[in-house]
Amino acid sequence: MNLRFTRRSPERAALRAQVAAARLRPPGRPARTHDPQGVRRDIIAVATGEFARSGYSGARVDEIAARTRTSKRMIYYYFGGKEGLYVAVLEEAYRRIRTVEAKLDLDAFAPAEALRRLTAHAFDYYDAHPEFVRLVMIENIHHARHMKRSKAIQALNLTAIDAIRRLYERGRAAGVFRAGIDPIDIHMTISALGLFHVANRATFSTIFKNDMASPAARARRRAQIEDIVSLYLASGGR
Repeated sequence: MNLRFTRRSPERAALRAQVAAARLRPPGRPARTHDPQGVRRDIIAVATGEFARSGYSGARVDEIAARTRTSKRMIYYYFGGKEGLYVAVLEEAYRRIRTVEAKLDLDAFAPAEALRRLTAHAFDYYDAHPEFVRLVMIENIHHARHMKRSKAIQALNLTAIDAIRRLYERGRAAGVFRAGIDPIDIHMTISALGLFHVANRATFSTIFKNDMASPAARARRRAQIEDIVSLYLASGGR
């Protein structure tokens, strides 16, 4: 079948656009899809690695664009610029950890067991996602300047505190947790102990000649942190 295009036909215009796009696209880069959300997710995934590896100041939008299915222009279109992209990366990082936490179903377990499960989960998550730990460290270096722009991050973390508050109140009612502890302090203690194992792994392993990344070291520290948090909340702990 012969397809004959008039000079101004829509078919001819579409064909010319496809040819032009193919010529402009760098070798090896796949064609863009008509999936804006998919492209956005792809950009955030690549940007997460770039920001975690190079920090906010060292990350380059050009490098992120080169490793995604889109262009630098489209990154600016979706996120408004480098800072907007970084905020989106932080939001997604916190959304993921809180989404996983929500699936723990802590209400189904006795308070003491639920506390141990929450503590162990936090340790395991940080250990499996060092990029999250690095993003937290980087944002602290910047005094949370970018995080302050995000209402989503604040809302996400309130859900974590609410879950701990319910757990703590159940423990108080059952007589297994002592009085006078702020749920934020519980969250801070669990986070601090778990994050430290990842954030300071390189320096501690070097200084004390102890491989903190080994399975044995991880299992030992995980159990220690569970005991520390449990004793901190125990009704006879103070």
